[in-house]
This record gives sequence, C-alpha cells and structure tokens, in this order.
Amino acid sequence: MNPTPGHRITVEPVTAHVRAVRDGQVLAESRRPLLLRETGCPDRYYLPPEDVRTELLTPSDTRTHCPFKGDASYWSLPDAPDLVWAYPEPKEQVAEIRNHFCFYDTHLIAR
Repeated sequence: MNPTPGHRITVEPVTAHVRAVRDGQVLAESRRPLLLRETGCPDRYYLPPEDVRTELLTPSDTRTHCPFKGDASYWSLPDAPDLVWAYPEPKEQVAEIRNHFCFYDTHLIAR
C-alpha cells in the first residue's frame, strides 16, 4: 500500500548500457541496471554491486531516510563526498533495489 495518494514508484530491469564516470575514471559499468521511477523525482539507475568498482569507494557516515524507499547508506571518493548511495534494507515495494548502487546523474552515461 502506498502511504501517500498519487505517489508512485516503479522499478524495472532495463537493457541500457550505463557507466558512472568521474574525472575520466570508470566507477561502474552495467548492462543490467534497474530503472527506478518515482513521482516528483528524476529517473534513477540502480546498478548491481558486481558492476560497481567498490574498491574505489569509501563508506560514508551519511545516512538518509526516504519514507517510500527506506534508509540509504552513502559512499564517497576522496574529492566527491556522498557520490553514491544504496538501500541495504529497502521497503518491500522497492525490494529489488536492495544493495544496488545509485550514482548522482552528473556522473552517468546511459545508452
């Protein structure tokens, strides 16, 4: 059940080729991202952990709460705090995104 009337979230697998790049360095590359669409928010790609170079990322102390998705954890690069986030325990309606990584749009190339 949706807690806010008119608010929708959908998650679907897509075949887009998505790369997350910062200063010429590829941080992630996936051909099996999940596309999350949410009322009032930009579309977001969530990438499987196997497709993310997690060895380049440092866990952050930042945590945020979304009433629709749950509690997010963040990761950083030395010059880019909180660049990436994931939902380790997402709400049931978006369970597919569990532990998938999402990068801010300015770092994504989708084809």
